[in-house]
Amino acid sequence: MLEITWLGHGTFQLRFDSGEVVLIDPWTNGNPSYPAGHSFERLDVMLITHGHFDHIADAVDLARKFKPQVIANYEICAWLESKGVENACGMNKGGGQQAGPMRVTMTHALHSSGISDEGKILYGGEPGGYILHLPDGRNAYFAGDTAIMSELAVYAELYQPELAFLPIGDLFTMGPKEAAMACRMLKAKKVIPMHFGTFPPLVGRPEQVAELLGPGAATEIWALTPGLPVQW
Repeated sequence: MLEITWLGHGTFQLRFDSGEVVLIDPWTNGNPSYPAGHSFERLDVMLITHGHFDHIADAVDLARKFKPQVIANYEICAWLESKGVENACGMNKGGGQQAGPMRVTMTHALHSSGISDEGKILYGGEPGGYILHLPDGRNAYFAGDTAIMSELAVYAELYQPELAFLPIGDLFTMGPKEAAMACRMLKAKKVIPMHFGTFPPLVGRPEQVAELLGPGAATEIWALTPGLPVQW
């Protein structure tokens, strides 16, 4: 089993039966949806999808404290190393590498990736997502921030993800209509919505996606509560 804890917005903690902890897109300080009282006891792997502050803001501090393996695109890893981060393992789309107890494949995302650094926007490479190849043989897809894109059908055929994490908030990512189409393309049994409700303009909601999919849909919309772990 895999323990999944949504930490608000696009930030997730994964805890494996072996005890290893993976953090995806670390934004804790200043995240309005970050659960009060949550703290990290260990951190073995950090995955970063792109360079925007709401996905990377606490990467440097947490990496310095816990010294996890940090996986991101080549440009973000170079920037992290310039900030004193150790164990940065840069990669790019289409490639794979071991990430603690699982293997990850970096996927495409249709978005942008500038890094905010001392009042300037630095080039952060291209945004991405990850296929999470779990030790038990299951695959999950973490989309990061993306618009609807044809590659989703390729990932469905190539990796058969049983679970997908999809943004639904609109404005900066897919909204509910596009997310519902993404569900149909991916054919995952469950979809965890993310990147919604953090700020007023992120208006998409899980129930809207479920309604658009309709009764008897092949995909269940699995809406999580920040800070409340679930088992998958």
